[in-house]
Amino acid sequence: MVNVKSPSVKTQFSSAAQDLLDWYDKHARQLPWRIGPQARKNGVMPDPYRVWLSEIMLQQTTVPHAAPYFEKFTTLWPNANELAEAENDDVMREWAGLGYYARARNLHKCAKALAELERFPDTIEGLLALPGVGPYTAAAVGAIAFDLPIAPVDGNVERVISRLMTIGGDGSATGWAADKKEITQCVQALVPKRSGDFAQAMMDLGSGVCTPKSPNCGQCPWAKYCLAHREGNMESYPAKAKRKPQPIRKGRAFIVVSEGKVLLQRRPDKGLLGGMLMPLSSEWIEAEGGTDIPFPLEAEWQAKGQARHVFTHFVLHWDVFVAHVDARPNSLEGDWIAMDKVIDSGVPTVGKKALKLALL
Repeated sequence: MVNVKSPSVKTQFSSAAQDLLDWYDKHARQLPWRIGPQARKNGVMPDPYRVWLSEIMLQQTTVPHAAPYFEKFTTLWPNANELAEAENDDVMREWAGLGYYARARNLHKCAKALAELERFPDTIEGLLALPGVGPYTAAAVGAIAFDLPIAPVDGNVERVISRLMTIGGDGSATGWAADKKEITQCVQALVPKRSGDFAQAMMDLGSGVCTPKSPNCGQCPWAKYCLAHREGNMESYPAKAKRKPQPIRKGRAFIVVSEGKVLLQRRPDKGLLGGMLMPLSSEWIEAEGGTDIPFPLEAEWQAKGQARHVFTHFVLHWDVFVAHVDARPNSLEGDWIAMDKVIDSGVPTVGKKALKLALL
């Protein structure tokens, strides 16, 4: 393991930072929210709104999945003021499919906060004061949009530095937490003047070259520095914790159809899928519970199969039932959406799975 306080090590890895930037100048990904390295060298800086929006979308989401949403959002709402004026339902509808819906609620709150400011915050303290902006997002926006001398550290960057400096962890949560602090210090010690390009180069290196499995060391600008590569055991870093099997929860989805429309209900703002339109549902209970789940009204319910969905902390087994009723039941509140529009009405992925089973 290296000692980043050693002058000789700092000199060694200062050269590595420049090598990474040289590589990035040639191989930078073209992304809809990114200003390329040559343009930045010519003084063109990215719109911080676009950087912020992309970073919020990329949390727990891949670039290919997020890019179409980014294009859609920036077409509908090209700046923070216009996003702030949007209806919350419209924002949630356009977000549907990106998951982690608290991000969408915080995105809208943050846009409203930005609209009240004279300019986009250009300090870490100012960025951290925004709703939904944590240390990683503040560092990413600060570095990429304003060239602040700070390095955002995500999972890709952690893996790169873990291998570069053989900071491996012992596979335990405690051990890796300590190592993540050291990795952050190590990355910070490497930050050059072109901090925005350096941050994006690290992201590109981790996502496309120093991958979790079968890293492409032949294309890596840091292969000659990498201690794990020198040992020939790159995939051993960082040490992988044993994954526990995810618990299973079960429930029932109730698709009620009347006069060509489907009943949807909005979930509470707080909690899982907060504020999203969803089919009627029972509670989601532990699979071992075995409690009988009642239907919400008397009707001829048809079983349509089981929708399965993986959340962060559990897997849902959702038994789907559909009932066609002549009159809309007064006992059930919600929005009645036309059958040909219900799939695209802003329902999250798990809800779409149930609706497709019942209606298609």
